[in-house]
Amino acid sequence: MVTAIIVAAGKSERMGGGVDKAFLNLGSRPVVAWSLLAFEKNTDVDSIILVVRKDQLTAAKAVARMFGISKLSKIVPGGTRRQDSVQAALKEVDSDTRIVVVHDGARPCVTQEVISDVIKSARRGVASVTGCRICDTVKIVEKGITVSQTVDRTKYWAVQTPQAFPYSMLRKAYATVEQEQKEVFDDAQAVEIAGEAVKICETEKPNLKITTPEDLQIAAAILKL
Repeated sequence: MVTAIIVAAGKSERMGGGVDKAFLNLGSRPVVAWSLLAFEKNTDVDSIILVVRKDQLTAAKAVARMFGISKLSKIVPGGTRRQDSVQAALKEVDSDTRIVVVHDGARPCVTQEVISDVIKSARRGVASVTGCRICDTVKIVEKGITVSQTVDRTKYWAVQTPQAFPYSMLRKAYATVEQEQKEVFDDAQAVEIAGEAVKICETEKPNLKITTPEDLQIAAAILKL
């Protein structure tokens, strides 16, 4: 069984005005509905758990009903940090689950190919993340705006979601993170801390994360709305 966890419980601070970007309209749908529908349509996914802010539980239920998300098994209130939200969802995963896929609800342009690729890789027992090679020159700035050094960009990748893992691996990884009181920026980092290898599933297709108001316009162009 494959369970997808869609995380949409962030503070949306860079959107301004106290808005929740997950429920802003992108074309005819809220941002989070695009991700829900992508995983609903994917034949490799059996179940979906949605994580939202506590004050958006009612709105999330309404979105699920409106767009016919039949795979949605639970809607979970998120925590203060992203890792708290993911761990809250992991506690609700069905016991038959073998693979867990974690996706940012703010990435509405995710494709069926990308979803299936990370799941296929995780089925081999490997932690798998979506990523793309960095094309820009990368410089390190230690303080202020003065460049300290320029690094070899061929060694650097921009990592995105979805990220897929054997369920037992991710559960144990977060137990390690909690025990060591570490803060992680994505689920793959938790697995790395636990000593597991992570494989990148390369994608060249746009997989934008909605962060600012301008990103809504870019996403609309990508989705051809």
